[in-house]
Amino acid sequence: MTNLKIEGQVERVDGRELSYGEFVDRYMAKNLPVVLTGLMDCWRACRDWVTPDGKPNLSFFTLNFGASRVQVADCGSREFTDQRRVEMSVSEFVEEWRRRQECGDIANLAGEFRHVLYLKDWHFVREYPDYEAYRTPLFFKDDWLNLYLDHYRMHEDSEARSETDDVSCSDYRFVYMGAKGSWTPLHADVFRSYSWSANVCGKKRWLFLSPSQHHLVFDRHMKHSIYDIYDEVSSTIFPNFEKSVWFECIQESGDIIFVPSGWYHQVHNMDDTISINHNWFNGHNLTWIWDLLSRDYDEAKEYIEDIRDICDDFEGLCQRNLAANTGMNFSDFFTLMARMAFANVSHLFSVLMSNKEEINDLSSVVKHLSFNLSSIRKISMNMKLGEGSVRLENELKLADISSDSNFLGLSISLNETYRTLFGMTPLLADASKALEDLKWSQVRSPEGLVSLLDLALAKINIDSRRTNILLTEDNFAKTGPS
Repeated sequence: MTNLKIEGQVERVDGRELSYGEFVDRYMAKNLPVVLTGLMDCWRACRDWVTPDGKPNLSFFTLNFGASRVQVADCGSREFTDQRRVEMSVSEFVEEWRRRQECGDIANLAGEFRHVLYLKDWHFVREYPDYEAYRTPLFFKDDWLNLYLDHYRMHEDSEARSETDDVSCSDYRFVYMGAKGSWTPLHADVFRSYSWSANVCGKKRWLFLSPSQHHLVFDRHMKHSIYDIYDEVSSTIFPNFEKSVWFECIQESGDIIFVPSGWYHQVHNMDDTISINHNWFNGHNLTWIWDLLSRDYDEAKEYIEDIRDICDDFEGLCQRNLAANTGMNFSDFFTLMARMAFANVSHLFSVLMSNKEEINDLSSVVKHLSFNLSSIRKISMNMKLGEGSVRLENELKLADISSDSNFLGLSISLNETYRTLFGMTPLLADASKALEDLKWSQVRSPEGLVSLLDLALAKINIDSRRTNILLTEDNFAKTGPS
């Protein structure tokens, strides 16, 4: 077993004593992990899913959700860079869990049950929308990924869409369930998103590696990372691993961990455990997502470079492979950003048109929305200057958004988010008059979106001066991969 260098513990904070602004400044903007306590006391999951002695209430899951089909990892069987997975019903998973509990001691002596099963990536909220197991904590509500997927598909290009997308890309809200000894191999989260993980019951041990050291867990060619940091790691294949320095965290029942972008981590269940997990991103970590997509695009292109001359649509094939391997391609990400830009522009003008007395902290709202638009503009500029074609089949028009029911749903969801974060009363006032100068904008490419945002930000600065709000670069946090 490898001897790991543990530098320190992840900070623990009582979430009830932390404001949203403090969380952003201390952890999100600085891209640092933290354990938050005191935020799960009122969750239904903590009552229904847990027995009086603090164990998973397996009977409740069988009775209420037993027919659900779920992905279950065999923790003792590797398949490529992950654990081998099988599909079964929740009832079958619970039955197997109980069988191994009853026979565990004898079976372990015979080596029969050394492969612990771990239910992962269960889209529980999508499957049971009327069962409110929990409420997303305030700190994680500015979640563009899941808000967007509540109203749109990730892949609008039919050629990039697979048969499993309706489930696998429906949202990134998950339930995990595993017996003591189940674990997750070393990884950084999908899209290099943020994640949060709440322990409903049980205990986990987390090992975190800072993004500044991620190269230490890769091979000489930066192609493959270590699978299990507790295993014997080859110094020939991974020559720099011994230099890595880790942060440790013991997550107790009722704790929520904020996992920042790009932090590699490995997690072990020290007890029978149930957790709730979200992956998400917003204006603070868009750079991480674009950086990953750019690198994965280069790999996808390099992999099929030898067929470029005989391929009718080489770029299209690269983008389809990128969507299949990474979960989205350039067009998927750009379309998401464009729609989020439209929504933020609309909300900004609504705020600036409103009575200042309707909002507790008008300055914070305007700065937040302006920061979002500046972040989107920055990525759009990178897309404009980088390799790879980003051009939509259909133009996105500000003039047409009022007739798009999906966009209206997204806008209402964002409005509720900002109301929660900033104490806003509902602000869905008609901003069409304020948006008249922007209605000509037809967005089909990063260049078009940059032009739209330049117009919007110029108009916002004029209107914000009328409300005595000064928008400067100092208002905009700067985060991203180093």
